[in-house]
Amino acid sequence: MKALITGISGFVGSYLAEFLLASGEWEVAGTVFGPYDNIADLGDRLELYPAELSRLEVMTFILEQARPDAVFHLAAQPLVSVSRRDPWSTLEGNIHMQLNVLEAVARVNPSCRILAVGSSEEYGLVTERDLPISEDTPFRPLSPYAVSKVGQDLLALQYHLTHGLHVIRARPFNHIGPRQRLGFVAPDFASQVAAIELGRREPVIAVGNLEAERDFSDVRDVVRAYVSLITSGTPGQVYNIGSGEAHSIQEVLDVLLSMSTVSVHVRRDPARMRPSEVPRIVCDCTRLRAETGWQPTIPFEQSLRDVLDYWRVQVREEF
Repeated sequence: MKALITGISGFVGSYLAEFLLASGEWEVAGTVFGPYDNIADLGDRLELYPAELSRLEVMTFILEQARPDAVFHLAAQPLVSVSRRDPWSTLEGNIHMQLNVLEAVARVNPSCRILAVGSSEEYGLVTERDLPISEDTPFRPLSPYAVSKVGQDLLALQYHLTHGLHVIRARPFNHIGPRQRLGFVAPDFASQVAAIELGRREPVIAVGNLEAERDFSDVRDVVRAYVSLITSGTPGQVYNIGSGEAHSIQEVLDVLLSMSTVSVHVRRDPARMRPSEVPRIVCDCTRLRAETGWQPTIPFEQSLRDVLDYWRVQVREEF
């Protein structure tokens, strides 16, 4: 089997590439746009295509050259905060890339399986009555990023219905792990703790809303779910991916601070507060587990320890 991963050098894409190669059952190609650091260790085991996917002819050319059996479409602008500052670029970029992937597959190889990756942000404004969140929960998006993911999700469904493409849709909830970029809660906290430990900043950590509760999974478990879906998922169907447990942002911070070698003072920063904040989010991934047998394996605390250890290295190397 051969996989094409769009955004292969990103946080999730790099772990997916590692997992597929380690299985011994896949050849792996991928598109890259930006730094290669996350996949540098994979070397010539990858077939890489430097490309920006906003042009259909580029995506078509890559599919004609790579000839994959499966496409994992991960390339996207992933930050809610960036989408609020510049809504149109997120909407245009994420939806246009999804459209080009689907259209190119329809033209080049309609039998190719596609994983279209959405987000739990599509559900948006949920209440306690909606919990746990199933795939039937209505969309109430709270950011341009969330709307872009709804657009990707529905385009994938449309191409399945009208073109017969073998598209499986995924809606992952929050995922964490080493190599995640700044702008997400775990690396934002961990990078500050690491800098304090090394004496690179004063022993104060800036935080936003600590009461919100989120469903966190380790990225290494998430990529296993992606592979389970591409091999065993039902075309046209949508699947939530999550742990089924909620952890508060306060708990994320407390666990990281408990692993720190120094004492840290916590300070609220209004600039880090979201304009719309959902108090609690919990995933119902019954469908995924029933159809693929997938289960998360990496404990929440281990994920956070790995994130902190990663940022200790990154901060040390910056100076």
